[in-house]
Amino acid sequence: MKITALRASFENSWKKIKIFLPFIWPKSFQLKIYFLLTLVILCVSAVINVYTPIYSKKIVDSLIPEGNENSEFRWDFICIYCFLKYLRSINDLKEIFWSRIDHNVNKEIEISVFAHIQNLSIRWHLNRKTGEVIQIMGNSRHCISYLLNLSVLSMIPAIVDNIFIMGVFTYLFDLWFIIMLCLCMIVYCVFIVMGREKISELRMQEISAIHKVKDKSMDSLINFETVKYFGNEKYEVESFRGAVEMLYDGELTLMKQDFFLRAVENFIIDLSLMVGTLMCVYKIVKTKGLTVGDYVMFCDYFSQIYSSVYLFAYVYKTIKGYLVEIENLYDLLTEKPEVKDAPDAKFLEVTGGAIEFKNVFFEYLDNQPILKNVSFLVPPGQTVAIVGPSGSGKSTIVRLIFRFYDVVSGSILIDGQNIKDVKQESLRKAIGVVPQDTVLFNDTIKYNIGYGNLKAADDEIVDSAKGADMHEAILNFKEGYETEVGERGLRLSGGEKQRVAIARTLLKAPRIVLLDEATSALDTQTERNIQESLSSMCSNRTTLIIAHRLSTIIHADQILVLKEGIIVERGRHDELLAEEGLYASMWKLQLESNISE
Repeated sequence: MKITALRASFENSWKKIKIFLPFIWPKSFQLKIYFLLTLVILCVSAVINVYTPIYSKKIVDSLIPEGNENSEFRWDFICIYCFLKYLRSINDLKEIFWSRIDHNVNKEIEISVFAHIQNLSIRWHLNRKTGEVIQIMGNSRHCISYLLNLSVLSMIPAIVDNIFIMGVFTYLFDLWFIIMLCLCMIVYCVFIVMGREKISELRMQEISAIHKVKDKSMDSLINFETVKYFGNEKYEVESFRGAVEMLYDGELTLMKQDFFLRAVENFIIDLSLMVGTLMCVYKIVKTKGLTVGDYVMFCDYFSQIYSSVYLFAYVYKTIKGYLVEIENLYDLLTEKPEVKDAPDAKFLEVTGGAIEFKNVFFEYLDNQPILKNVSFLVPPGQTVAIVGPSGSGKSTIVRLIFRFYDVVSGSILIDGQNIKDVKQESLRKAIGVVPQDTVLFNDTIKYNIGYGNLKAADDEIVDSAKGADMHEAILNFKEGYETEVGERGLRLSGGEKQRVAIARTLLKAPRIVLLDEATSALDTQTERNIQESLSSMCSNRTTLIIAHRLSTIIHADQILVLKEGIIVERGRHDELLAEEGLYASMWKLQLESNISE
């Protein structure tokens, strides 16, 4: 049962390591040469390590020759021995070549991980924790780099050295030495493998605690306003204290366990050294089968072999520990995008910008439908508004048009093209959106407006700001368009952020515009000011408005009323009031609310 568990552990570890192997072999011809030179140096170094103890033996035997004859002055042995010692420095050359490869691997992995995250579907982004993802990216990159260096610069040389040394050892010493060494190495390795499984479990708990501390601190700092509003600073500190104490308790337990394992490992190594030394000295003194030089050579080889074995133990321990760290990165890289382009997907060709929903059924979770057989048409250049109670599925329609999710059944067409059959990039390039909650990059106003069209010139950015009635306000700032907006745009007011979003959409110049309750979070006066900018932006464009305040959509060519995922009413403002249905009751409630204000 234990062997089966260990085999499963090795298979699982190999599966995680294998995903990073394509990054190791470089694409550049120059880096490939460096890679091959590194391997050549490793082999040359292994040969040098084998011959050095042989000449150490020859020097000692020349000083204590058999038959008590006079010692010889073998200057040639000494020169060769010193030369071999010097040649060991060639091993340092591999670090020069390998550093270029290592940097390239780190770069490629980091870019690949970031690109993979960008391509993941919106459901994953909504469920992820920013602090945890950043922690995974930072720690895992360091772990992969360290493991790679440890494997190539230490593990592979040690394996090559041991292959050569064991061959020479078998030739120069008798079978009992080989049996003794192999038995000790097997016992040592088995103990390492079994003992480190427990360490891995503790390490996993430690990593989980580290992520919890990082996530707790970032979540609290990002939501500092909420903490201040409710006066819960002490609660946040105590909550953070609990997470930190759990982390340090786990680290102490891990340290104790690791100390015990290292003590036993050292005992096994020292015991095998004692047995080997006794055997060697016995043969020198009693049987005369070995010379003093053989003892010196045995000690050198034994030191090299067990340095390698100790290195294997260290590498295994490190790999097991770091595999826990990169497990999260592995899970991240193996996460599949929920929404993918079809193999034969084409670019969307927008002629008029008509949007059509045909019997669309959608649910986020099984057996919890959000939209139920929804059908409607937004003709080119017209404005259609969608209203309804909270939770009726209004914002879901916007997400489906952007193809953040795929419909369960039915279809969504733009100018007669099913959005499942076109490339997502071309679909989203054709659509502009002004969301309810505008989140800006922590950069300048110019950058945030220019994000709508990364190739836009400065005068185009200014024209877009003028179109959003934002230009004069920007000029009043001390730094003008170079004003930093702060994290999430917190240095701007709600109205200013909305105008930046409008300017950004104007710069994008889309044929289709989606307004997802773009003014619901603003006061009435600010909303009226921005409404003119919105009307100007939507002129002659196909527009779909998700509305909270009905007064903002009375001009719409058609109004759809959603209730529990079903369109229960549709028509123009006057027509819906005349029906005295759900829309009319919502209108009356908002009028009464405005009067009471």
